[in-house]
Amino acid sequence: MSYVVLARKWRPQAFDELIGQQHAVQTLSNALSKDKVHHAWLFTGTRGVGKTTLARIFTKALNCEKGESANPCNQCSTCQSITKGNFIDFIEVDAASRTGVDNVRELLENINYAPVSGRYRVYLIDEIHMFSTASFNALLKTLEEPPAHVKFLMATTDPQKLPITILSRCLQLKLTRVESNDIEAHLQRILSEEKIQFEQDALPFLANAADGSVRDSLSLLDQAIAMGNGEVKTEVVKQMIGLSEESRLYDALMALAKYDGEGLLEETREMLKSNTNYSGLLNIWLEYFHQLALYLQLGKQSLLASRIKDVTRIQEVAKYFSIEEIHLLYHLVFNSQEEIKKASNPAHSFEMLVLRLIAFRPKKEEEKTKIPENLAESDVVSSPTTENNEEAKKKN
Repeated sequence: MSYVVLARKWRPQAFDELIGQQHAVQTLSNALSKDKVHHAWLFTGTRGVGKTTLARIFTKALNCEKGESANPCNQCSTCQSITKGNFIDFIEVDAASRTGVDNVRELLENINYAPVSGRYRVYLIDEIHMFSTASFNALLKTLEEPPAHVKFLMATTDPQKLPITILSRCLQLKLTRVESNDIEAHLQRILSEEKIQFEQDALPFLANAADGSVRDSLSLLDQAIAMGNGEVKTEVVKQMIGLSEESRLYDALMALAKYDGEGLLEETREMLKSNTNYSGLLNIWLEYFHQLALYLQLGKQSLLASRIKDVTRIQEVAKYFSIEEIHLLYHLVFNSQEEIKKASNPAHSFEMLVLRLIAFRPKKEEEKTKIPENLAESDVVSSPTTENNEEAKKKN
């Protein structure tokens, strides 16, 4: 049998297996138990948080042979057919590839006919925001008053693109990003079940890199297992997602703290030699500045939840910065993300960012009058104001 990726193998098959989204699960469970299931539901949220999975479980709950309930058996032929994706009364549509009005008309052509084997005919329209205006218009009337045996489930990552006329006809459930701690626990459970050796310290890095997406975390886990030759190793994971330069980043921050532009640029170039994952590097900078801000405003207690392994580094760097400076530096790094993505030479853009951090950081009085070591005193050009002051002194 061919290998099944972890994201598919460990797709939840019941409501209680979902990671997070308790509010959505509770809403659907209540609707099922009270027999008050709306005919049109819209699931929104970022990628990999469970929109399609929730829709499939809901379809099982509606059509399970043991009765309509919030706990489908997953054993009957209907539940198993939905799991395998070949249940005849479950029509799953990818709106991204079927955007035309003719596709919608074809989809709704047989809507008045009774289900073949299930209790309901369920239409799942994924990425519905990709529909054209004509397609939305063709769907409107049916979506408002479908036959009693039809349910519409829709999923999208961009609900702002849906017409208000569509939104007003649906019950909307907003799925949230999954907490890193929940993802970490989920990865640990999977690795234990799969009997794969892993280092505990590697899991927080994978969970954070997933950015709230369970599917992304499992894809990263698959990659980490492959790179680690069947094991999950901390150093391999850090290298994979661009975190292997954490100690060098600390040195760069210390150079920034001491207004050492030359040292900061040197450390940055060394980082870029072994890691061109600019997004990953920027995220590490943002994480450090975030932890520094928490520490400076809230004290040591804030470091208990720090995702940075060596919190003593946070305490050491914090001695050199004010809270106002940290907020400014965080803002500069955050706003540089799009600039670096669009740059024809990202390395140069990244270097400009680190130079900007020093240029915009308020200097202390002793630093303002200090001549850079690489410039001789004769290289400094006097300003007109300075020259006028000197002439005035001579006349006096």
